[in-house]
Amino acid sequence: MNVLFAASECVPFVKTGGLGDVIGALPKALKEKDVNVSVILPKYEDLPFKYKQQMSFITNIDVPVGWRTQYCGIERITLEGIHYYFLDNEYYFKRYGSYGFFDDGERFAFFSRAVLEALPHLVDQPEIIHSHDWQTGPISVLLKAHYKKHPFYRDIQTVFTIHNLRYQGVYPKSVLSDLLDLSELYFHIDGLEFHGNVSYLKAGLAYSDRLTTVSPTYASEIQLPHYGEQLDGFLRKRNGDLQGIINGIDDMEYNPSTDPSLFFTYRDSEGKAENKLKLQESLSLTINKEIPIISMVTRMVEQKGMDLVLHVFHEIVKNGVQFILLGTGEERYEQAFKELAAQYPSNVSFQNYFDEALARKIYGGSDLFLMPSQFEPCGIGQLIALRYGTLPIVREIGGLKDTVIPVNEFTNEGYGFSFCHYNAHDMLYTIERAIWFYRFQSNKWNSLVEKAMKLDFSWDVSSEEYKKLYEELHTLQVHL
Repeated sequence: MNVLFAASECVPFVKTGGLGDVIGALPKALKEKDVNVSVILPKYEDLPFKYKQQMSFITNIDVPVGWRTQYCGIERITLEGIHYYFLDNEYYFKRYGSYGFFDDGERFAFFSRAVLEALPHLVDQPEIIHSHDWQTGPISVLLKAHYKKHPFYRDIQTVFTIHNLRYQGVYPKSVLSDLLDLSELYFHIDGLEFHGNVSYLKAGLAYSDRLTTVSPTYASEIQLPHYGEQLDGFLRKRNGDLQGIINGIDDMEYNPSTDPSLFFTYRDSEGKAENKLKLQESLSLTINKEIPIISMVTRMVEQKGMDLVLHVFHEIVKNGVQFILLGTGEERYEQAFKELAAQYPSNVSFQNYFDEALARKIYGGSDLFLMPSQFEPCGIGQLIALRYGTLPIVREIGGLKDTVIPVNEFTNEGYGFSFCHYNAHDMLYTIERAIWFYRFQSNKWNSLVEKAMKLDFSWDVSSEEYKKLYEELHTLQVHL
């Protein structure tokens, strides 16, 4: 079975968040289950040069974008048996960064249409197009509107995955005809219309054959008004086609026994302690293995619970801990943490940038990993933390609830710490409980660390669910 992933980012080429990790790892896991997956991406300017050098030019085509046509080069690189295609247009993609430009609506209308125009030039004709997030949302509606009568495209099925419902790609109604070349027939409450505008994400939700999101709990939550981002009613209508499949991580890529980014590779809690001391030294914190380290590697936005952390930050530090934060985001949060790091120079380290190697060192050297999210479709950070033996403190929401079982000292279940309500003092109490375990139950703590490191959050189980979904769609198409 041939499946084409259409996405806006993919490790190792480009990554701004968890989407890149998923698109990088899931095709490899599916390949091991005899699903032939290719990936198609924009050719951004800031792709690593070493990959640009390896690309082979296939052809160039003209892509309709509303009333105009635009050049599109198709290039390919093959890594580990997977074909990665890159769609090249310097007007849209020869700039640094992936999103956040004034013309993103036009850029990803072009990309969505170019994906479909490129299909006859790929090595494997896809039977299923699996699109990811709002940037590729228009693919399914464009397929139905412009290509379904063509013999080459007629039997192609579509899957659309919501990685984060909050980001929807909403643009003025004029893009309907001006960029997507769609008639008013598609502008209605069960189509692309969203409060008088056009939503690219809703295009994917409305016209794809099946929908998935990245955890079972999040699939339920987004059908409720509080988490549904004004699409809960629409998602309830499509409930029968919506499935939550938990994300995994590449457990070979994230492996403390082989990770070259760590100060020292390790297989147990003793080896982890060596990384902790070196991390303290490298960040100019007090060097003392008895001091618990709480870390965050995160985008500094409201969704990630930054307000909760700031509300009780002084109380957290008074527990005699060290706090490490790596990330960038909203200026108000960055400024607040700069001031706190200056106030507590031997206890608080704020690294206001992102560096993958430093992130690995933080995962490897911390004791606790904090994720007090407002909402969290799945979350990758807590899975990486567990792989490196760093116990997560999470809010019981979305994928965090699905992946972190709280420690129960009476039944010996669990391997993390969690709280339910979006409340700073509930979070503080949970942090203090985790610190108590660290300080006064050292044998129990070490056993929890080693239990966490042995958990299986690979893509093995989840990829099997995707394979089953593809097979159901394929069987359904054969019988039509």
